[in-house]
Amino acid sequence: MTAETSQTLDRGLRVLKLLADTDHGLTVTELSTKLGVNRTVVYRLLATLEQHALVRRDLGGRARVGLGVLRLGRQVHPLVREAALPALRSLAEDIGATAHLTLVDGTEALAVAVVEPTWTDYHVAYRAGFRHPLDRGAAGRAILAARQAPSADPGYTLTHGELEAGASGAAAPLVGVTGVEGSVGVVMLADSVPERVGPRVVEAAREVAEALR
Repeated sequence: MTAETSQTLDRGLRVLKLLADTDHGLTVTELSTKLGVNRTVVYRLLATLEQHALVRRDLGGRARVGLGVLRLGRQVHPLVREAALPALRSLAEDIGATAHLTLVDGTEALAVAVVEPTWTDYHVAYRAGFRHPLDRGAAGRAILAARQAPSADPGYTLTHGELEAGASGAAAPLVGVTGVEGSVGVVMLADSVPERVGPRVVEAAREVAEALR
């Protein structure tokens, strides 16, 4: 801690992070142990977070993340979209195909930013807000590949005709971005993806990841 930081706020944020990392919640004692502070401090932190609906306690007394975080989360997509747009524009113009940033939303892949090329005669219409299962389409499959090998270089994923007849896709996962699980990709009307597209998509995914760090 430095003179410019708040110890209480730091502890409160650490509580939220600890609760976000567990599915079954944590007791006051468990939080006290993990934070290295006494139970009285934890009670005060939880009471304050509960007032803002950021934490809730179940009947057994276990603390969990509250629904108030959803209100904060609604502002995440616009910020992520804004950070990703320069890399997506460059990718779309370079490849001549529709570029997109896709994030995980529950069990689905959600396109949160889409950029279409300006110079092509035709391209795939792909809209922000489009959803599809994670196990279909290059965007979702790239995310699943990164989950299966989190410490390895996941490279890129190619698909054809899984979401739209006649369309091929290439996508690479975002790597090293805390709290964001997603991928960057392109979709094009082609029987196969040209060889140079995969590495270019990986490059764009790295650019977006760097913008989000």
